[in-house]
Amino acid sequence: MKLFCFLTLFFTLTLQAQIQINGIVTDSNNKPLPFATITTSENNNTITDVDGKFIFKISASANTLTVSYVGFQKKTIALIKNKTFYAVSLVQQTDDLKEVVVSNENPALTIIRKVIASKWQNDPQKKLSNFEYKTYNKLIVTANPDSIDGRIDSSASYKDLDKKIINVDSSDYKFKEIVSKQHLFQTEKVSQYQFTNNKLKETVLGTKIAGFKQPIYEVLAFNLQSISIYDSKYELFETKYENPISNTAPSNYNYKLLDTVSIKGRDAYMIYFKNKQKRRSSGLEGVLYIDKENFAVAKAVMRIKGVLDISGIHEFEYIPKEKIWFQSNTTFKIVKGKNDDDIRILGGTIQFDGDVEENFEPRKKVASDFTYLLSESNSFDVRFNTNNPVKNPSLYIEIKDDAAKKPESFWEAYRKENLDLKSQKTYQLLDSISVSNRIEKRLGIGRKIINGFYPIGPVDLDLKKIISYNNYEGFRLGLGGITNDRLSKNFRIEGYTAYGTKDGAFKYSLGAGVLLDKYTNTWFNGYYTDDVREIASTVFAVDKRVFKIYDPRPINISTFYEYTGWRGNIQTKIIPKTEAVLEFSRNYIEPKFDYLFNHDGKLYSSYTMTTAMLSIVWAPFSDFMQTPTGRNESEKRFPRFTFQYTQSLPNVFDNDFTFSKIDFKAEYEKKYLNRQKTSLLLQAGLAMGDVPITHLYNTSPNNLTKETIVQRITFSGRNAFETMFFNEFFSSQYLMFQIKHGFDRITIFKKIRPSLVIVSRMAWGDMEKPEQHVGPSYKTLERGFYESGLELNKIYKGFGLAGFYRYGPNQLLKFEDNIAVKISYVLDLGL
Repeated sequence: MKLFCFLTLFFTLTLQAQIQINGIVTDSNNKPLPFATITTSENNNTITDVDGKFIFKISASANTLTVSYVGFQKKTIALIKNKTFYAVSLVQQTDDLKEVVVSNENPALTIIRKVIASKWQNDPQKKLSNFEYKTYNKLIVTANPDSIDGRIDSSASYKDLDKKIINVDSSDYKFKEIVSKQHLFQTEKVSQYQFTNNKLKETVLGTKIAGFKQPIYEVLAFNLQSISIYDSKYELFETKYENPISNTAPSNYNYKLLDTVSIKGRDAYMIYFKNKQKRRSSGLEGVLYIDKENFAVAKAVMRIKGVLDISGIHEFEYIPKEKIWFQSNTTFKIVKGKNDDDIRILGGTIQFDGDVEENFEPRKKVASDFTYLLSESNSFDVRFNTNNPVKNPSLYIEIKDDAAKKPESFWEAYRKENLDLKSQKTYQLLDSISVSNRIEKRLGIGRKIINGFYPIGPVDLDLKKIISYNNYEGFRLGLGGITNDRLSKNFRIEGYTAYGTKDGAFKYSLGAGVLLDKYTNTWFNGYYTDDVREIASTVFAVDKRVFKIYDPRPINISTFYEYTGWRGNIQTKIIPKTEAVLEFSRNYIEPKFDYLFNHDGKLYSSYTMTTAMLSIVWAPFSDFMQTPTGRNESEKRFPRFTFQYTQSLPNVFDNDFTFSKIDFKAEYEKKYLNRQKTSLLLQAGLAMGDVPITHLYNTSPNNLTKETIVQRITFSGRNAFETMFFNEFFSSQYLMFQIKHGFDRITIFKKIRPSLVIVSRMAWGDMEKPEQHVGPSYKTLERGFYESGLELNKIYKGFGLAGFYRYGPNQLLKFEDNIAVKISYVLDLGL
């Protein structure tokens, strides 16, 4: 039986024997031609990549290759036995391409219109009610050592006629030696995709990343290219572009009919497309292969040329039973493009030649010039109309608990072909380097630093607690932290202590939490705190912690209240696409400014509040990822909504007042292909009942009560009213709206490239029961408050300038009093 199987396999391989050839297609000036079509005598075809290179597996019986490219003459070359590399040079055509005329319209445009009209019957996610399939993906970052040879390895000089000295660039020599043996990075992934109810979910069955025992979840969630070729916005490398077959694409793209070819035995039009805009990064270009019969996409090549040269290739199989083209393979590649300035990323500099000008002397080639990223995915086990239930369909991606622990037999079963020696060594060498250089540990430290923590043994030191400044406490010096997984994954202790140099008081907090469910990140927490907080400030319990090296707005705040007491809460992500906090608290409140609260004729200088609060953020359009350590928002999308309800509890733990508060926030952000961005923020609050001014609303002012504009210069806030003075307005109900529009960076000088942002803010409000608040003088917002301004950010080293003007019913008498000049600072970590 074993012999029979062996002979059957042998003859099968003999009949289907294939050889692999590779090469490059260039023009007469030796410049590479991307997307050139390579067709064998047996009518199989492929295209060149962004470097004009191709790798092609052909049958042994094939005897010729035909190379064609838009604007160039076709060329047919004979295949020579044992020759595996072919360099093909094409000659440019002097006459225009012959195109079939369909009425008076560009024939390519006529075909594209039919593709758009037929999308509903050709898009698997529109035509089919459900389907599922598996994919095997391999991603590498590598370089071709042959490209490095002779270019950056060495240079020769002669001291005299008899003696030659060779100067070797050791760094480049080492780089070539490394990439000759291994790839720079390598990862494999096996996933199951399930589509139902118009939702596509990915479940990662296995993952393997060279140098890492635990997977880097951010890498797994990174979207290199769109899964569907029919998405209205096609995505390449986390950037969305208008799809050349979107409904509005004909007004933004030029199309040209190149040829007719055979794809999987079916005739197809070959159409070249390019965005009409002249900006290199404004849109896609590439080639679409359109089935002549049903006008479905049978193959697609998408490319964007800019700082990086990025291409994505989609290949499909025709399924006769379903009469549909279904994606079978995708290829994604990044090489370095051209840019006018070098770019600094994560402490290293990527160098660029820039656009070629007269008398331009190119710099010496470096290792990064020859490095590229290549990701290839193969689909298999495709099933239609299975009606299999999808677990947690609201998730975009789910990673199985044992995904990173799969044995080698698992990978051997799913790989399309066995790993070559270079790939095997990549795992061995990178795993060894990672251990010796503690790369995995350093990456973990970097993640925590970005979130404002630094791990010291079993405790993460809170960097936000070390030092800060405000007008009430002066310099606030402190120490805080939280235990990490080295102590326990199911239990945590956290706390901090701080001392104000101006108020001379210590503050502290101590808390603990217990993990109830790791998959939904459900924790039960308890805290005891003695600290101060800005009066009338709005704090959403579900807002993410934002870490800044400095927090500019509190510097000028003088009015605080002290709160002492306990709180207990449950925080969870159990409801899909939400995060919620349910909290009970009891606090003793003491205003630290001249204030009395009049309640039924009794004046309170301090009071007790016992409250219940529910806070929830809902992100209906975001993508969420389920990992073995919990649920995370893998891609933040807008709009998103935050709701918070607070209710005092009468006669519970000596609560003094009865009141309710409703807070709401809606956020929207839109990014454009030309690197502009529009942001909208709507925020509102309503306080009902007997509420002291400490817990009302101040709408986030950020202006000093000084005489001159120069004296009022300070740092700008995040979403603060820059021309509104501190404690100028208070409200028991308010509505605030902000719109920002940011433009692409403007090049003034080579090192000065500021970004311009136009900002407008407005607020309306009212104060119920003003007679209850004794002491401070303030105004209300019945007539509204309006300001607009310009931000010129990142002028130099992250610093910028902003100017705002106050207008409308609350405009001040003196013109200069309505002007606020602010310093902005944006820290760019290169992430």
